[in-house]
Amino acid sequence: MGFSTIIGSLGVALLLVAFFLNLFKFISQESMLYIALNVIGAGLSCYASVLIHYMPFVILEGTWCLVAIAAFVKKMAASGK
Repeated sequence: MGFSTIIGSLGVALLLVAFFLNLFKFISQESMLYIALNVIGAGLSCYASVLIHYMPFVILEGTWCLVAIAAFVKKMAASGK
């Protein structure tokens, strides 16, 4: 198993864990854990896609990561008030 496969598998696993936990109401979409799992999972998946030069998923996962980062920043700003 190559490095990109390991990184991509870890990223996708984190995204699926976040999805599962949210779907079965263990965590909410607004929780920091959910947001963090999405940031890390999408970031790792994007990096793996870069490593294998697969642009459709670089765009998908990169966008997913950026949106999750925006949610993280918004959450941090709201908690600082």
